[in-house]
Amino acid sequence: MENEQDKSKLKFGLIGKDIDYSFSRSYFAKKFKTENLPYSYVNYDIDDIHKLDEIIANTPNLKGLNVTIPYKESVMPLLDDINKKAKKIGAVNTIKITRYQKLIGYNTDFYGFKTSLKPHLKPYHKRALILGTGGASKAIAYALKKLHIDYDYVSRNEKKGVKFLYSDLTNAIISSYTIIINCTPIGTYPNVNACPDIPYEAITEKHILYDLVYNPEQTKFLSCGDVKGATTINGLEMLKLQAEKAWEIWNK
Repeated sequence: MENEQDKSKLKFGLIGKDIDYSFSRSYFAKKFKTENLPYSYVNYDIDDIHKLDEIIANTPNLKGLNVTIPYKESVMPLLDDINKKAKKIGAVNTIKITRYQKLIGYNTDFYGFKTSLKPHLKPYHKRALILGTGGASKAIAYALKKLHIDYDYVSRNEKKGVKFLYSDLTNAIISSYTIIINCTPIGTYPNVNACPDIPYEAITEKHILYDLVYNPEQTKFLSCGDVKGATTINGLEMLKLQAEKAWEIWNK
């Protein structure tokens, strides 16, 4: 058992690139303060995922890491083991560091998304468009599959598994996909006037527009949905849920 002095040194953190805006750091700092936990949470802003080894070697009592853009996929080969769900998803956003310094990868994004979307679903929500093909989009696809919702990807470039380019999207296509999820960083502060290039005129009150962006809380993408009477959801609830699931994993 760890004594109280050891416990006071426990550390957690986030690895990513350009992460000053980080939700995770402020969320866990507040959590530790509210729950009177003597832990710390640090941002590790790195320009190369291979610097992870350096972080592990130089940070005593590091127990867990969150992983964000752009490393959710590239971190996987550096881990000692990967949870079955994360392996199926093909992306990791949570790392547990064991007492023997083994790195185990998990994905809690899919849980956060699935749990936050579910209360809004109606029988006619049968098809979804996923905007973007990065690590976060893989967790979204996995969650939609578990919810028995068909989905297709939209990307700027032609690649395997992508059904539509943005230039392909018509009113008819938008009408037939009643859930649209923005998994790109488009619209993130400070670029608040930007939004994915889709035909918003085809959005109706039957649509759900879900934006993984949470800063600002009301993106232009969501505002365009509001104007048309759609249900709009930002990424904040998903982030809180995935953070608590990560906390659960670290404390198992």
